[in-house]
Amino acid sequence: MARILIVGGHGKVALLLAPVLTDRGDEVTAVVRNPDHAEDVRATGANPVVFDIEQGSREELAALIAGHDAVVWSAGAGGGSAARTHAVDFEAAVRSMDAAKDAGVARYVMVSYFNASPDHGIPASNSFHAYAEAKAAADEYLRATSLDWTVLGPSALTLDEGTGRIDAAASESGQVSRANVALVIAQTLVEPATIGRTIRFNDGETPIAEALAD
Repeated sequence: MARILIVGGHGKVALLLAPVLTDRGDEVTAVVRNPDHAEDVRATGANPVVFDIEQGSREELAALIAGHDAVVWSAGAGGGSAARTHAVDFEAAVRSMDAAKDAGVARYVMVSYFNASPDHGIPASNSFHAYAEAKAAADEYLRATSLDWTVLGPSALTLDEGTGRIDAAASESGQVSRANVALVIAQTLVEPATIGRTIRFNDGETPIAEALAD
């Protein structure tokens, strides 16, 4: 049994991840900003905690993370202003990494996206630019920490059923079901071979456990 903290607990992927983890016996804490989302989270078997990651301090985050075995960052500003995107997807994410270190919780899984990179190529005139910049910078910061990190880069997300099979060797972004992303996160948490790796993936034909162990 592991104690997992999911940041962004009301996201579509997180709501699929929580029951996968609780069904296998893990204890899940899911962080949500809106108190109205607590019941949705509780229905997955997770324990909801209302906390504003945008406003919370590093010290408050460390107190929240303390006592867990791993952090899964699945939060995001969800578009909107460039300033809020930077505040959540970069600044709050970095605070959570520093807080995890402060709390003595080494395992940290970042849910990013397939083409996240400092060389993302998204022009500043594109509304996606702020997100691309924030995610690339947060991923780079995580890779430079002493945490036991994994960066997951799923491709375009769909609402298809989970197949339990992915392609983790693809060179180009395709698509992947949110259900499969949840299964990948769950397996990442128990597969030591994923530590220190950036794993980009589409839906595919390889069983997830096999794909992540390679």
